[in-house]
Formats: sequence, structure tokens, C-alpha cells
Amino acid sequence: MGVCKRLLRGVLVSAIVTGCTTVGPNFSEPKIEWLQRLETGIYGNASTYAPQSTLSLGQWWQHFNDPVLSQLIEIARRENLNLRLAGLRVLESRALVGVADAAQYPQVTTLDAEGAWLVRDAGASNDDFRQWNSGLKLGWELDFWGKFQRAIESADAAFMASVLNQRDIQVLVTAQVADVYWRFRVIEERIAILRRNAQRQKRSFDITRQMFESGQQSELDLQQAKTQYLSTLAGLPGLEQALAQTGNALSVLLARPPGEIPELTTDEFSLPVAQAVPVADLPASLIQRRPDVRASLWAAASASAQIGIAESAYYPSLALGGSLAWAGTSPGAGTAGTAGIGPALTWTIFDWGQIENSIRREDARFEQAVTAYQSTVLSAAREISDAVIAVDKTAAQRTLLEETVTSSERALALANSRYREGYADFQRVLDAQRVVFSQADRKLQNDAAHLSALVALYKALGGGWQDQTINEMISPAVRATMQRRTDWGSFLRGLCYPKNWSSSSD
Repeated sequence: MGVCKRLLRGVLVSAIVTGCTTVGPNFSEPKIEWLQRLETGIYGNASTYAPQSTLSLGQWWQHFNDPVLSQLIEIARRENLNLRLAGLRVLESRALVGVADAAQYPQVTTLDAEGAWLVRDAGASNDDFRQWNSGLKLGWELDFWGKFQRAIESADAAFMASVLNQRDIQVLVTAQVADVYWRFRVIEERIAILRRNAQRQKRSFDITRQMFESGQQSELDLQQAKTQYLSTLAGLPGLEQALAQTGNALSVLLARPPGEIPELTTDEFSLPVAQAVPVADLPASLIQRRPDVRASLWAAASASAQIGIAESAYYPSLALGGSLAWAGTSPGAGTAGTAGIGPALTWTIFDWGQIENSIRREDARFEQAVTAYQSTVLSAAREISDAVIAVDKTAAQRTLLEETVTSSERALALANSRYREGYADFQRVLDAQRVVFSQADRKLQNDAAHLSALVALYKALGGGWQDQTINEMISPAVRATMQRRTDWGSFLRGLCYPKNWSSSSD
């Protein structure tokens, strides 16, 4: 029944077709109903982040006014190996566009040449005898059903996805550099706070030791002061280890071996005061502009075109074939040429369900791509919401912790004064020192969490990418090596986009 149905379909279509057609579904962007309802609730209390310019999202790190951070990000954008891999994948997908495009033109399938040369005896009237023949065969499959057109659509969409994936890697690398950089700076500051507190505890320890040796205090005060001082110092190696490992993580992002980072050797540094996040669009439009969301959408478009390619196997394939041949002998016989041209029709009639199941496979893959797109959008919405909540709550906590640090420092001053005057025991001083250190460290870690939340929000909004040519995606040294190995034509002198496509069409 299935074979008869397919035969009837092919005969009817062949009979009524007056021109070329394109089989398979035409792709349209999947609708996500809940996305439009997201406008009212996603930002919560983040209305303080007033709309400004969307261009600021492309270089959001400039809002921190940190020249070292800006320098590190520019280095990473030039040297990062993940970005280089993404650029090479763009080149690969561009070459595949050329492969798909070439399939629609006539192909030389066979080129033959052969000859013979017979040398006669020296006394003969003719010195030699030569015979040769050559020929070529050409084939051109006409794209009646749009198979080649769908292949080009699929390759174009895959190329667009590769460009957008490269942009998404830009977003990721930029956020990683900023996050690791702030983490490095915060650990430096935590070490500085620990050392200042250790110096304060060392002075208390020295005072209690002198008083104990003079008989004015008990050994209990001495051992408590010593314990607290050594306990504080014991935290230093762990922080120094974390600082070195964080520096190594930053080196990898800069495509450098582990070691010192000269750009970080600054004498003075203070964490920046976070500015409001400039967002000019509503959440739905921001989500849909994210490079990873756009890339997943183009991946779905590429999968959709594959359905048409598979479906075209149902129908007859009409090709024009031709041949040219030349033959000749000498001496005296001259040369002769032949030429021929004619159609060739091929049609798979009995395939035992192979074509039908191939279409089913491509349809399932397309639905997987659509589901992956929906999942990417959902994850993007969650990332924005989570980041906004983190920004708001860490900002609120920062105000409280600033007051706590001020209060703890005042309590320490009072405890020291009352201890010297004999109105309080030494335990009050130790407790006050411990609170000052813990609250200062807690405030610093909250500041770090706030900066990390800001970076996460910029990343969630899809900020941090810029349109790049292949010259910017791949370093000159790598391009020179590739050009020596393979003729890349104009590809390595600037990104050659497919037909009917530009960087603004995504």
C-alpha cells in the first residue's frame, strides 16, 4: 500500500508540475507563549535599573571604570583558545556552505586520457606511430524538488548558528574574565584584612605577654591572646593558595601558562562601587537577542531543511548527462571527436520504508532542536531572574553589613579602653577583635557576591559580544599557518558571508 501510494504521488506531482518546487516544511520561529507574560514579574524589585543605551551591553565592563579589567578582557578576546575554536568552527561551516552551493551546478564526473607511441626500425620510412584518445563526462541533476535548495538552507542556517555560537563564547569568556578577576581582587583584599587583624592581635598578644611576665595578668589571658593570633595566621596559607589558583584560572582564560600576571601588579586597588545595570529593552526581547538563543533557533532552522532533503528522495531525479571525446592517430589519419547529451531519470520505487524512516528521523531531530530552543529560552529567563534577585539582595545586605562593620569597630575601641582602665576582662577584647574580623570579611565577601551577580546579570542579558571578522576571530599567526597549508582564498582575509546573508540578519 505504501509503495502504491508513493507511486501515485510521484506520478501526479510529475504530471502537474510546471516549474521547480521545494518539498519539505518551511521553517517558522516557534512561538513561546509564556515569554510575553514574563514582562511583569521577572525583574521583581529591579526597577532601579533604569533603561539607558543598548550599546552599553556590548562593553558592559566599562561601567566599572577599571582599566586593568578592560585590558584583561581585550587580551582574552584576542588570545582565548575557546574563542579561537569557535572562530575555526565558523570557517568550517562557511566551507560547508560552499559545498552545498556547488552541488546545484554541473559536475565533471570523469576525465580520461590515454595514448600509445610505437617506435619503428631505423630503416623504415616512418619513424614512429602515435595513437591517443581523451574524453570527459558531465552530469547535472536538476533541482526540481528543491533538494539542493534545502541543503543550502540547512548549511546557511548552520553557518549562522556557528557565528552566533562564537558570539556566545565571547559573552561567556568576557563574563569569566570579569568574575575571576574580581575573585582574585577580593582574595587579595581578604588577605590584607587578615594581616591587619593579625597585626592588631599581635599587639594584644605582646601586651598580655609583658603584663604576664610582670605579674599583672594571669596566664589565661596570655594563652587566649596567643591562640587567637595563631588561629588568624593559620587562615593565611589557605587564602594564598586560593589566590594562586585563581591567578592560574585567569592565565588560562588569557591563553597563558600558569604564573604571574603582570597586569595585576598594582600598588593600590579598591573594589568598585557597582553602578545600575543599563537595560534598554524589555526582558522578552533581551532574551530573544541572546546569542545562544539565536544560535539554537538557527540550529532548528537547519534541522527543518533536512526534512525536505530527506523527503525529496520520494520523487524522481532528473539529470542531464553529456560526454565529449577526442581520438587521433598519426601519421596521416587525423583526429575525430564525438559528443553526446541526454536526460537520465532515476526513481527509487522499492525501498522497504528506508525513505519514510529517514524522513521520520529528520522530523524527530527537528523536534529535538525546537525543544532545545525552548529549553534555552527557559534557562535564559531563569538566569536573568536569578541574577536580578542576587543583585537586589546583595545590595540590600551590603548596607546592613556596612553598619555592622562600623559598629564592631566602635565596640572594639570601647573594649580596649575599658580593659586598659580595668573595667572589663581581656575576653571582651578578644571577642570584639573576632567580631571585627568576621564582619569585615563577611562584608567583603558580600561585595564580591554583588559584583559576581552583576557579571551574571550582564551575561544573562547576552552582553559582551561584538560582531567580528575572521581576522579578529583567528590570530594572524594561525591564519598564516592555515594559508600555507591550504588555499583558503578570501576566507582568511575577512569573513565571506553566504548569499543573501549579512551579520545583521541574525
